[in-house]
Amino acid sequence: MANKAVVQRLVDEVLNGGNLDLIDELYTPGQAAAARDWIAPFRASFPDVHMDTVELVAEGDVVIGRFTCTATHTGTWFGHPPTGRRFVAVDEVNRYRILDGRIAETWTLEDNLDRLTQLGLPPATNQEQD
Repeated sequence: MANKAVVQRLVDEVLNGGNLDLIDELYTPGQAAAARDWIAPFRASFPDVHMDTVELVAEGDVVIGRFTCTATHTGTWFGHPPTGRRFVAVDEVNRYRILDGRIAETWTLEDNLDRLTQLGLPPATNQEQD
C-alpha cells in the first residue's frame, strides 16, 4: 500500500496539483532532475492537466499504474504552438520501481498519437524525431 501511495501522491499533488517542489520528496536524488525535466514542460504546455487513476497494482517494489489524461493545449509542446484545443482521456500506462519510499525508476507508455489527433496536430515523422 505504501508504494501505491507514493505513485498516487505523484498523480494528485504533482501532476494534477502542480506542486513541483514535491518531486525531490517523491523521487530518488538520481531521478528527481529527470522527472522535473519532463513534468515541468508538460505542465507548462497543459497547465490544467488532470490524470485519472484507473488502476494501481503493486507487486514487491514495482507499481503499475493505468491512467487517463485530459488537458488543454495552451503552451508550446514538442515545437507545436498552442492550439487551445483539449484532449480527453488519453491512455497512459506507467511502471514505477520504488526504493525506500521514493520513485527510483519510471517506464511510460502513452498514446501520443491519440493526443496529437485530438489536438489537430500532425504526428511526428521519423525525421522530426531525430
